[in-house]
Amino acid sequence: MILNNLLWVIFAFTTFLMFSCKNDIKTINELSQVDSLPMEFARDIEVYYSDSGKIQAMLKSPLMVRIEDKESYFEFPEGFEAIFYDSVMQPQSQITADYGISYEEKKLMEARNNVVVKNISKQEKLTTEHLVWDRMKGIIYSNVFVTITKPDETIYGDGLTSDQNFNFYEVDNPRGEFDIYPDDKEEGSK
Repeated sequence: MILNNLLWVIFAFTTFLMFSCKNDIKTINELSQVDSLPMEFARDIEVYYSDSGKIQAMLKSPLMVRIEDKESYFEFPEGFEAIFYDSVMQPQSQITADYGISYEEKKLMEARNNVVVKNISKQEKLTTEHLVWDRMKGIIYSNVFVTITKPDETIYGDGLTSDQNFNFYEVDNPRGEFDIYPDDKEEGSK
């Protein structure tokens, strides 16, 4: 008799629990969408970019987050350093920033906040708050204020386009303290 009553209580309690649960389809969909966004983390990474077996660049970061979405990307929320090499693996230039994001399909990487680019052999330094590295074209560019510091001059501008080694560049609306050589003057101007 006691066993029969106990079984009846367990059955009633289980039935009550099954019918008291209610799942809102909207809530379930929202939860499954959040959980379906794959995310990977890696600490203290080094990534090498090569072409035809030759290393062109190396990227280091204390934290990399990989997001799989419609457009997959890598995020570097704690900053990064990228070093570009010449054909004999000598460092030519370096980019550092406090934040970076790399879009793999587009082969674009954006650097933000305290961006510094150095041309090691020329001893030139570019500082800005936003810079884009187009790996397909092998260029870097910015559409915001830039400062270029050389051993003997400083140039300011409203943007810049350069090769990825920061050897050749064009500054938008240049101003500052810099030398103009006779070969740089346009014909007909005095």
